[in-house]
Amino acid sequence: MKRESKSAGHTARRSNPRIGPSFRSLDKTECERVLSRNHVARIAFSFHDKVDIEPVHYVYDHGNLFGRTALGSKLTTLAHNQWIAVEVDEVDGLFDWRSVVVHGSFYTVSAEGPGVESAAWARGIELLRALIPETATAEDPVPFRSVVFQIHVDSTTGRESVPGNR
Repeated sequence: MKRESKSAGHTARRSNPRIGPSFRSLDKTECERVLSRNHVARIAFSFHDKVDIEPVHYVYDHGNLFGRTALGSKLTTLAHNQWIAVEVDEVDGLFDWRSVVVHGSFYTVSAEGPGVESAAWARGIELLRALIPETATAEDPVPFRSVVFQIHVDSTTGRESVPGNR
């Protein structure tokens, strides 16, 4: 009898194998939803033989990312090579996540720039104030982030992992 119960238990485990996670690509609309509901990303950029990656906050708006940064080496590097990759992740668990990668070009925009540039600056400030209402005011919590940037999205890809127990 012990042998039968051991065998019966073994059979029960084999008939209910552990189901692993599933992975799939996200479509454009799903990628845009991930970009829209998140506001922290990592931007990767390179110059010569050096690749760097830094976190930034951003707002997504119809094929563009807007954010702010401080003067420094990142801007110096991007002045030489405007092509970047941006990654945004939503992680709920080890096998429960969504990740979007954007490739595009990085531009600084200024209120004093020519027409299109000043319009982009104004739109960026408007969007960023939805996150931090004090943006670019006397009460700005990060006034040292004085450079507004726009990333024009050239391509977007996304992946998702869903746990097997769902």
